[in-house]
Amino acid sequence: MLFEQLNLIEPILMAIKEEGYTEPTPVQQKAIPILLQGRDLLGCAQTGTGKTAAFAIPVLQLLMQKTFPTNLRRPIRTLVLTPTRELAIQIADSFTAYGRHTGLRNVVVYGGVGQKPQTDALRAGVDILVATPGRLLDLMNQGHINLNQIDFFILDEADRMLDMGFVHDVKKIIAKLPAKRQSMFFSATMPPEIVRLSASILTNPEKVEVTPVSSTANTIQQTLYFVDKGNKKSLLIYLLNDPRIVTSLVFTRTKHGADRVTKDLIRAGVKAEAIHGDKSQNARQRALANFKAKLTRVLVATDIAARGIDVDDLSHVINFEIPNTPETYVHRIGRTGRAGLSGIAISFCDNEERAYVKDITKLIGKQIPIVEEHPFKMGTPVPPREHSPRRPQGNGNNRPVGKEGQNRNRSGKPKQKSTHPSVAGQKKSWFGKSRSKNS
Repeated sequence: MLFEQLNLIEPILMAIKEEGYTEPTPVQQKAIPILLQGRDLLGCAQTGTGKTAAFAIPVLQLLMQKTFPTNLRRPIRTLVLTPTRELAIQIADSFTAYGRHTGLRNVVVYGGVGQKPQTDALRAGVDILVATPGRLLDLMNQGHINLNQIDFFILDEADRMLDMGFVHDVKKIIAKLPAKRQSMFFSATMPPEIVRLSASILTNPEKVEVTPVSSTANTIQQTLYFVDKGNKKSLLIYLLNDPRIVTSLVFTRTKHGADRVTKDLIRAGVKAEAIHGDKSQNARQRALANFKAKLTRVLVATDIAARGIDVDDLSHVINFEIPNTPETYVHRIGRTGRAGLSGIAISFCDNEERAYVKDITKLIGKQIPIVEEHPFKMGTPVPPREHSPRRPQGNGNNRPVGKEGQNRNRSGKPKQKSTHPSVAGQKKSWFGKSRSKNS
């Protein structure tokens, strides 16, 4: 099937061609006709399936078909709610790309940066608003955003919203939307809580399920290295000596772990940056831009931060630490092998993570090939940790520390006890004042 067969208008078809796309992905083939009919949609699709275009393209066309008074400021007619700043920016970029010939405007709002540029853009009028929950609620409470005229509502990455604790914020926002609207709900997984949330948002929806979360793309070559925890750093540096690893996204479970791995790589001469929730928005955007431009070879990320990373030609994903939920493994390695390209996913497993690997293989329905021959097999001696140079003993005056040093003056000579009665006859009381021995 070609995009021309989806009954799309010429301005959108022109933009799609300029982006270099000719054939829609399976989720786009199924979702676009449903949405163009005005139906609500429940989409279950993992990352990398093209779901952003699956809702952005039909929404742009439907907005073009709805007129509004030209003498009034443009009202917000579409709201896209997404969990992370990176994903919000990515979605807004997609609306800009596919709608470049439509004249429709979109604005993205998210926290972690000053709000004035965002409120200025909103004041100028906007058709499509892409937002994260916290900043959206904040701007609504300040009176900068009114959702009374929303025609289309999209909730993206609903399962991640749940993981990040945004469900209550989402419910507050939904309560402010008009009852009459077309709604789209996308989630990579469908746990019971997500099913209940979708039921509260959608009206008689059509369900589209493409590439269930338990599957991994056939274009991704997966390998597993068993390695002691203390040797993971050495194994990572060893693998990155291979020039065929052009770009690599390295996953850790924690923010602290991401920073530590990044420092180790930089010390080894590898250009690397970390991206996680504790980084400022500017730092995260700069790191992502450097990675896409291949100025940075390795991006070290946590799972939440990685949700907004969309790099079509990413060659490698490396699980420095195995995720403790198997669905997360599928999402991680799905960052490579996108748009029909091949990719390689490498995982490091220590003794404590063997159970996680067992759960993963059960979910994906196949064994991950094990690399037996490498320099850091289980039982290989772990190199000693590198410590910062210890400070020299003493206090800068060549005096020893400890009791001996405390009993010497600046010249290093022993201190003389005072024989002055005003000093020798006093000692500190419990509340810090001096009292006489004879009092």
